[in-house]
Amino acid sequence: MRAIMQHETGGPEVLRLEEVPDPVPGEGEVLVAVAAAGVHVVDTAIRRGEAGPFGVASLPMTPGREVAGVVDLVGPGVDPSWLGRRVVVHLGTRNGGYAERAVADAHRLHAVPDGVADGEAVALVGTGRTTVLVLDAARLEPDDVALVTAAAGGMGSLLTQAVRAAGATAVGLAGAPKLAHVDADVVVAYDEPGWGERVQVALGERRPTVLFDGVGGDLGRAALELLAPRGRVVSYGYAAGAGPTPITQDDLWGRSLTATVPLGPGLPALAPLEARALASGWRPRLATFDLADAAAAHAAIEARATTGKVVLTVSRPG
Repeated sequence: MRAIMQHETGGPEVLRLEEVPDPVPGEGEVLVAVAAAGVHVVDTAIRRGEAGPFGVASLPMTPGREVAGVVDLVGPGVDPSWLGRRVVVHLGTRNGGYAERAVADAHRLHAVPDGVADGEAVALVGTGRTTVLVLDAARLEPDDVALVTAAAGGMGSLLTQAVRAAGATAVGLAGAPKLAHVDADVVVAYDEPGWGERVQVALGERRPTVLFDGVGGDLGRAALELLAPRGRVVSYGYAAGAGPTPITQDDLWGRSLTATVPLGPGLPALAPLEARALASGWRPRLATFDLADAAAAHAAIEARATTGKVVLTVSRPG
């Protein structure tokens, strides 16, 4: 089979398409014929040799932990009814997603609902489950005004959909070249001077009550300054690379803000979150690349040139 192999750490060029033996599922495992594989910003850090959620990766390896496709083979102890079914699975501590076939634990499988494409399923099982967790922490109400940073990204696009579905007002922030890809009630370019004032003009007498902060740094801080008293900050990342948004005692005591970090130690069981995301009805925005172009996908992520969830698609001859 064809797979992306990484033999050394470095730039995107270390990801190379190679012919490798098909993996064989063991006890409690299945073999998935991959149709789509998710690409995450964490994958780029792992490629560079940085510690990911499960530590520094052992090389050589095939990256990727999110796949959708059809169960090709079941290992010992696996219900044979999975054979031939469309599934999506987060591989957990395994690598191996950037390939034509991948081994997965059977207990992690989810059947793909009718009407959900393979790439959409991949987005929902990874990015979608995180979105569910973040939304649970936000406790949205119809009278909320939610400020969504990086609203053109994979998670940002899901959050704006969820905010509007809850009857609340979505304010989407994105770089000027990506504004056309933001589905929100108010859309503002945060890389142009005076963006905070433009948000306030658009809202009139209302002020944001919730901040979904996946960017951090100075941008996160500027967004936090727009929050009304008793506003809620839900922080789930710092994609700007400058660390989490700084929050002071005065923010908490003087403005009665609350701050929540729903990710990290003590996470609830992930499978129910994945199932809820798959059943949500969200339509993820996708940026698709062919499997052979995995290096280009990584380069695009690092250049912040993508909109939506980045997905590798696997095309087979015939």
